[in-house]
Amino acid sequence: MLLNSFAVSVPVCLLAVATVPTIISLMQRTSPKDASVIAYMTVGLAVLLGGGSMVLLGIFLVFGSFHLLNMGLSMPAALAVDAVLCLAFFIQHSGMVRRSFQRRFDSIAPGYYRGAVYAIASGVILLVLLLLWQRTEPVVLSVQGPLRWCFHAALLASLAGFFWSSRSLGEFDALGIQPVLAQAKGTQAHAMPLTIRGAYRWVRHPIYTASLLLIWSQPDLTYDRILFNVTWTGWIIIGSFLEERDLVTNFGSAYAEYQQKVPMLIPWRIPSGD
Repeated sequence: MLLNSFAVSVPVCLLAVATVPTIISLMQRTSPKDASVIAYMTVGLAVLLGGGSMVLLGIFLVFGSFHLLNMGLSMPAALAVDAVLCLAFFIQHSGMVRRSFQRRFDSIAPGYYRGAVYAIASGVILLVLLLLWQRTEPVVLSVQGPLRWCFHAALLASLAGFFWSSRSLGEFDALGIQPVLAQAKGTQAHAMPLTIRGAYRWVRHPIYTASLLLIWSQPDLTYDRILFNVTWTGWIIIGSFLEERDLVTNFGSAYAEYQQKVPMLIPWRIPSGD
């Protein structure tokens, strides 16, 4: 049964990852005449797949799994499928932001496409995860009474955190489309500066903090949701440490000083006035 679970989920995830070389192959064959067409097609796919999958993930986290494809598996097999889907997303999402992948990408395709292609690949993998996710029954933990309102408050706090974090960044290009649009228009995209204002004065990764709040704001937990919460929490924390290494490389001593003054994920320290 476990082998069947892996056999169903792994090929689909690998097929989703194949969208990356397909897009790169298109870009390699692009002539100047068709460059703008490819650029706007890539932007459209990034918005549709990358943005759309994030909206659906938010719905998934707030209201529960969509239960679109019931494979009729036992609970251990269903949880195995869910675990493989999470692992596939983690590998793709974290692997594509590593410098080794970026260097490889830039050697075979224009570097300004990197962010948009990353959003497309992440969106495809995430959509596969949401489509194949196996819900288990019954609810094993349900918070009732006044404490339940604390979970609803955490949900609202997470949404406010996303909004505040985005506003703090100013121009927030979550889908990596600005460099592609700038190239298509013949302009220059601005590099993202080190931002230390707003939510970023409280924690260094406020979007991750808001994500953790959203993940754990569900007061009714099934075994599959517990699996999701635990694995994604671990991935976010590990990913934060990996991202910190790249940020130190990019911003040098300025970021190292920022690390000394501002917590990473938990706002346990009141920001200084400087």
